[in-house]
Amino acid sequence: MKLKFWGVRGSTPTPERRNSRYGGNTPCLELRPANGTLLILDCGSGMRPLGKSLLRQAGQDPIVAYVFLSHFHWDHIQGIPFFLPLYKKGNAFFFHSVSLKGRELQGAVEDQMVYPYFPVDMSIMGSVRHFYDIGKKPININDAIVSSAAMNHPQGCVAYRVDADGGSVVYATDTEPGSPRHDRNVRKIAHGADLFIYDSQYTAEELRGEKKGWGHSSWTEAVKIAQEAGVRQLALFHHDPDRDDEAMDALLARAREHFPATIAAAEGLEVEIPPSSRHSPLPAENDPTRPTRRR
Repeated sequence: MKLKFWGVRGSTPTPERRNSRYGGNTPCLELRPANGTLLILDCGSGMRPLGKSLLRQAGQDPIVAYVFLSHFHWDHIQGIPFFLPLYKKGNAFFFHSVSLKGRELQGAVEDQMVYPYFPVDMSIMGSVRHFYDIGKKPININDAIVSSAAMNHPQGCVAYRVDADGGSVVYATDTEPGSPRHDRNVRKIAHGADLFIYDSQYTAEELRGEKKGWGHSSWTEAVKIAQEAGVRQLALFHHDPDRDDEAMDALLARAREHFPATIAAAEGLEVEIPPSSRHSPLPAENDPTRPTRRR
């Protein structure tokens, strides 16, 4: 499998020079097993550049993608109206979420474009769109097994695990430690993962203070889970809007003191997940966590 980060920021886009190395777009990941199936995890503002990339690659060929939403907060769906492949006839998109309400997924995707929030609605989109409540059992997407687990976040959120080609990726964002059931869930779904992507928006000090109850976690909890679950590599994710490149470098350095195989997710970062091995961390291409100059 190959994974690429298109958006890594939490809460709101931050198109600022001081954040340029890690990036300011909100969550969106592209994941491709060896058979070429396209899976998209979350639809934040990073979905816009992903869409432009997909159109360049596809040319006149149709684009088919399987989209998995962790939840429906604005920073995880705001890229949908600006995802150009949705407007092209012949493309097909299969939206998935874990929901207990009949049309919650379709409504969350489509209603953000209704009057008075957007100048046009989704009826002008030429692509075919399908919506699925996948429940709580693993599903098979062209030999990629996608599992989910409930996280501790206001209005709910789920983590996803994708097992394919002998490797595994866990995407666990927007969760706050402290709920025994949810803490067990994240450790269970992360167990033995090759790449564990985890919400690290705040510090432990911030979680004990004014950010308690906001539904996010910290790098200290991230390394704790990584150690307990026996993951191969940890990726810090959902970076705070006010944490600039230098602050992210410092946070990453502290995390690596406790779990050396740690990276910080950054826009454009690509990670290849080979079949499971316990011998070395995963290679990352174009790693912006290695600063070349101060900005």
